[in-house]
Amino acid sequence: MAAPPACAPGLISGRTLPSQPSSSSPTSRRSRRRRVLVVAAASARASSAAARGLDADDFRHPLDKQNTLLLKAIPGLNDIGKALLGPVSEQVMVLQNIGSSVLVSPNQLPDLHQLLDEAAKVLNTEAPDLYIRQNPVPNAYTLAINGKKAFIVVHTSLIELLTRKELQAVLAHELGHLKCDHGVWLTFANILTMGAYTVPGFGMVAGFLEEQLYRWLRAAELTCDRAALLVVQDPKVVISVLMKLAGGCPSLADQLNVDAFLEQARSYDKAASNPVGWYIRNAQTRELSHPLPVMRAREIDEWSRSQEYKTVMQKLVQMGLDRV
Repeated sequence: MAAPPACAPGLISGRTLPSQPSSSSPTSRRSRRRRVLVVAAASARASSAAARGLDADDFRHPLDKQNTLLLKAIPGLNDIGKALLGPVSEQVMVLQNIGSSVLVSPNQLPDLHQLLDEAAKVLNTEAPDLYIRQNPVPNAYTLAINGKKAFIVVHTSLIELLTRKELQAVLAHELGHLKCDHGVWLTFANILTMGAYTVPGFGMVAGFLEEQLYRWLRAAELTCDRAALLVVQDPKVVISVLMKLAGGCPSLADQLNVDAFLEQARSYDKAASNPVGWYIRNAQTRELSHPLPVMRAREIDEWSRSQEYKTVMQKLVQMGLDRV
């Protein structure tokens, strides 16, 4: 620790202060002009950043970046994708979801439409179609097929489980997939894991790609949890969604405790910190399309405290989107 100064800050001892230039002198005027130019330049840079809007790489998770590069490096993946995402597969998935759901619009479930529209503005992306589908399994998913408008599907049981703000977090999460160009890869993964084994010659390839795609999907989910946080701007809301998906129901919703769930996440990390626990954790997650809820809760809690999150929030403030 440095020694304290011999005299109090701001006091001059043993010498005379230098004379200051007059406010009307050329030196003073040049100094003022320089200060004005510096402030104007800084303001212009901030305005330029705000005009560009939020970019996907502002919040993309490092594992998402890494696994996307690995996935794109797989030889022949694009050819396999074209074979699986053919016209018939596209039509089946589109008609299956559109034909048995309710399309949200300003005149149909307007509250949900508003939540989606607000989230899309924060994330600087176009709002896709939103469909509500009757299903007892709480879930939401995004489909983006080449040449067709992307759309989000939300199950009615998920709406019953969540508060209005939590539901907006879910919509923002799904928008995050579209913002980060995950949509086509998500559709590819769904078709691959559901039907690729029945396509002649794709059985062994599908088995290999399934592991690669699941690894990528788990990383992509972490990115989209960040998108949800940027929209609702409260980590407890995002963590509450994860907690309810792990073990919630409408009758218990008012008794669930986010802080206790975070403590549970920390205890999981502790239990998995030894070699045996590490092996078991990897075995648990290897064949999952999503990370474990406790792991996602811990990740979003840590990111909400990071400088990176604060920087992105400053950008939203500049754009006037710090509140929705």
